[in-house]
Amino acid sequence: MNEYIGHESQLYGVEAKRLCGGKGDGMRLFEVNNGRGLMFTISADRAGDISRLYFDGKNLGFFAPCGYVSPQYYDNKGAGFLKSFTAGFLTTCGLTAVGSPCIDDGEELPLHGTIANTPAENVNTWIDDSIHVKLTVRDASLFGHKLILTREYVCPLDKDEIIIKDNVKNIGNDKTPYMILYHMNMGYPLLCEDSVVTVASKKINARNERAQEGIDKALIMEKPQLGFEEQCYYHEMEKGLAKIYSPKIKTELSINYNTDELAYFTEWKMMGKGEYVLGLEPGNCTPDGRDVIRKEGKLRFLEAGEEVSQTITIKLERK
Repeated sequence: MNEYIGHESQLYGVEAKRLCGGKGDGMRLFEVNNGRGLMFTISADRAGDISRLYFDGKNLGFFAPCGYVSPQYYDNKGAGFLKSFTAGFLTTCGLTAVGSPCIDDGEELPLHGTIANTPAENVNTWIDDSIHVKLTVRDASLFGHKLILTREYVCPLDKDEIIIKDNVKNIGNDKTPYMILYHMNMGYPLLCEDSVVTVASKKINARNERAQEGIDKALIMEKPQLGFEEQCYYHEMEKGLAKIYSPKIKTELSINYNTDELAYFTEWKMMGKGEYVLGLEPGNCTPDGRDVIRKEGKLRFLEAGEEVSQTITIKLERK
């Protein structure tokens, strides 16, 4: 017991809050502070994703122009996802569709699936030698797929880390497609033209002709530009590791994961004015749409009762 304090929240902890006003009105937020300079916000009504991420008071993620948007405003037609794409540091895409809108196996699928606009259930928090936030997200319907995402965040009190432990289970009686992508969005001042980005890849493939134009500078960041058209790259990984270092704030963020669990890695480079973001995105697929992934023979399925787990560790260092 610390004799200098009256309550542990003087130093560290997790607090539940609600937003007031605007399209985010009523949304549940869980703010985590490890007492060492690491602070992040879990958006319980958006699949338990990470909306804000700060280190030593500096912002690390990207916040889209729409800001916080409650799931009640979600448009599930085509690219309507973008109207409520807060981005934040983490948006989970899936669980049965990732990437481009399409029609696959007779089903109309929206951009990046629906899980990011699904509220979490059973949010529990506790503290031991780490701060824990655990929740479930139900992606299920009558006569459709039935998946449950169980997510636990672990934030040690003696390290500047966020460990994401995800488990996805098919609770239905039928085999179902399973697609997931961790859309992690780097923003200013972590991201700027001086930032150094490294990805443990052995080969980089351009998604399209636009990306091919800049493939030699895929990992070189640039100043914000008017009318910049996004570029998307697929990295063939040697191991599950990507880093970004900002000399502006002397901070390095690394993403560590198991390529046996998440075999694909996508880099989304968007250097636009006011739309300045770098996506570093491990997943079990690329964001080309489920129809394309199926045709390529790369579509993952979960059998009835089957479950899989993924762990991602985000590390922060002062350098």
